[in-house]
Amino acid sequence: MGGDFASLTDAVALDFADFRRLDRLGQVAVRLVIAALLGGLLGYQRELAGKDAGLRTYMLVAVAAAFFIMVPQQEGWGTSDMSRVVQGLLAGIGFLGGGAILKVTAEKEIHGLTTATGIWMTSAVGFGRIGTAVLGAILTFLILSALGRVEATLIKPHRSD
Repeated sequence: MGGDFASLTDAVALDFADFRRLDRLGQVAVRLVIAALLGGLLGYQRELAGKDAGLRTYMLVAVAAAFFIMVPQQEGWGTSDMSRVVQGLLAGIGFLGGGAILKVTAEKEIHGLTTATGIWMTSAVGFGRIGTAVLGAILTFLILSALGRVEATLIKPHRSD
C-alpha cells in the first residue's frame, strides 16, 4: 500500500514539475498572457469590423498556439519533434480558417478569406517570442484596420468583374 501512494505522489509531482521553478512559471504566465492580449487586440479589430470570428476566437487561437509551442519546448523536444508540432498546428489552424470561408453562390463571391488569414496570423503571434509577437500583432492590426479602409475606398470601386 505504501509503495502505491509513493508512486502516486511521484506521478503528481512530475505533473507539476513545471511549477517548481518560479522563473519558469513566470515565463509561461507572461507568454500566455501576452499571447492572449495580442490575440485580443486582433480579435477586437475584427469585432469592430463586424466579423463573426472576434475577440474570444482570436485570443484562444493565440493562447493555444503559445501553449502548444511552449509545452514541448519545456519538455526538451528536439528540432524535428518541434517541426512536427508546428506542422500540425498550421494544418489545424488552416482547417479552422477554412471554416471561416464561405462561398456565396448568388453573387459568386468568396467571403472570409481575411478572417481565415487573420486567424492563421494570430496563431503565428502565439508561436513567437514576445518581441516578435508584438511586432507581428501590430503589423497585422495595421493591415486589418488601415488597409481595409484603403482597399474599400481606392481599390474596390475600380474593380471590374
